[in-house]
Amino acid sequence: MKTTLIKLSFIAAIGGVAATSAYAHPDYTEAGSHWLNHVSESNAQPTANQLAPFGYKAVAAPSREITLSGEAKYLNVNQLETVRITVDGKSLDWTFDTLGTRPFALSEVIPGARGVTVYVSKNPDFAG
Repeated sequence: MKTTLIKLSFIAAIGGVAATSAYAHPDYTEAGSHWLNHVSESNAQPTANQLAPFGYKAVAAPSREITLSGEAKYLNVNQLETVRITVDGKSLDWTFDTLGTRPFALSEVIPGARGVTVYVSKNPDFAG
């Protein structure tokens, strides 16, 4: 019984050392700049869609269709909502990935859609 406990303790100790040493790597940088290694090792760059200030042309099917007449003054959408917008017979599928963006002119997205302001609300599907 005593040897079994010793063996189990030894196996647990070896497993713990192996698990923690797998995450270790040498720190050859100056004190306080260790994070620079991690930042410089990352190749990820933001995509064009992530950098777009008003959202981007949709790759997914729209959840609803909106036809704007000449009298339209505003368009209410939710964050990450994909909408098919038709203005003067021209349609565009657009994903409004713009949380925190101030209201903006729809002409920023659809040239010729003058006088329409887009208001983007928080998406209720993502409310906590």
